[in-house]
Amino acid sequence: MERLNLNLLRALVVLLEARNVTQAAHQLHLTQSAMSRQLSQLRDYFSDPLLVREQNDYLLSAKAKQLFPKVQAILADVDSLKQETFHPASCQRRFRFACTDYVAQFIFPAVINRLQREAPGIDLIYEVWKPEHITQLGHLPLDMASTTLSVLPEGLHSIYLGQDNPVCLMAADHPLNTSQTVSLTQLADYPFVRLNSGGDKDSFIDKLLENAGLSRRILFEVPFFSAAFEVVASNECLMILPEHIAHAAMQQGHLSYCPLDMTMPENHYHLCWHELHDKDPAHAWLRECIADEMSRSMYSVSNSLAAQQPNI
Repeated sequence: MERLNLNLLRALVVLLEARNVTQAAHQLHLTQSAMSRQLSQLRDYFSDPLLVREQNDYLLSAKAKQLFPKVQAILADVDSLKQETFHPASCQRRFRFACTDYVAQFIFPAVINRLQREAPGIDLIYEVWKPEHITQLGHLPLDMASTTLSVLPEGLHSIYLGQDNPVCLMAADHPLNTSQTVSLTQLADYPFVRLNSGGDKDSFIDKLLENAGLSRRILFEVPFFSAAFEVVASNECLMILPEHIAHAAMQQGHLSYCPLDMTMPENHYHLCWHELHDKDPAHAWLRECIADEMSRSMYSVSNSLAAQQPNI
């Protein structure tokens, strides 16, 4: 006998635990003759009696005593391949997360603090999210992403984080800040700052302007909200962005925002991952942790809008 299959290893452990062929056969749902044949195969393989009969009992041979803990460890490792028990405190992993710098700046410090408490061995690498990544998520070295999606592409899973609408961000002393709402004609009178990372937040404006025979000037295009906010706060540029982000920006500096007087798409926020990672216990724990912190944050879509005061 040259090979030892997994079933025989399991039979060996049960035989050495029970030290009785009849009891071992009962535990493995085998006939006594089948159990005896397996014991015979094990004896041939190890060239050892393994169980030595003494009166009405069996004793473990010296070889069996050596094998017992080793085989138990082997079977435990095999079983762990089927179902991993995840312990955050002992996890040593690095994950890549793509999102806008808004999430990285305002929400991720709380995520990192929580990881330091509960899973100090987990590291996060931030990457700027680009819209074209959404169809490539299974092929990129990204574990998850936070973005706006109206429909999830095939092969992606997500945790839904909430929704809001686009608004117009401007300096606090901007001429349009006295308006209750901002119209297409008013938008066309001013230059714009546009974000070129994250989800598609303002292309609908260009389509509406085109349909109305109007257009706009993009004065400054940048991937970072923080840089965009500074430019908007210092001159008469406008910026179209989600309301919860506009509300957070207003708290940070010389900024305000107004609703848009037009039909607009809703922004739907998701924490996404590819189905390749769906059954990974560490990944599942981390995404639930991140989603929880994102929902708790005062800068999240739900909490930010719930706390805001009417903009009059």
